[in-house]
Amino acid sequence: MSERALRGTRLVVTSYETDRGIDLAPRQAVEYACEKGHRFEMPFSVEAEIPPEWECKVCGAPALLVDGDGPEEKKGKPARTHWDMLMERRTREELEEVLAERLEVLRSGTMNIAVHPRDSRKSA
Repeated sequence: MSERALRGTRLVVTSYETDRGIDLAPRQAVEYACEKGHRFEMPFSVEAEIPPEWECKVCGAPALLVDGDGPEEKKGKPARTHWDMLMERRTREELEEVLAERLEVLRSGTMNIAVHPRDSRKSA
């Protein structure tokens, strides 16, 4: 019998609860405006921290708080170069020492440098 009573109703879409007799938390209306000129209000609790940016209800663009500070700039990490990463592992003195060793090996001629087959055809 109960199955027949619920048949045909939209249980998922419709709520049968009412707000009668319930005390809602104190609220405040906060106004936002997007760059396209759309203005709208959002209800927030009086105790809530108000976000400086909200998605526009009309166009979906970021909307800023009216009469409020803009969003804080996020501090980005500076780009790390190869030199920065190298200097994290070694001191300048160590690098100069390694450079001197490698130059000595190159100048002595003891290092066997393989010639690529294409390079040998060009010179012939």
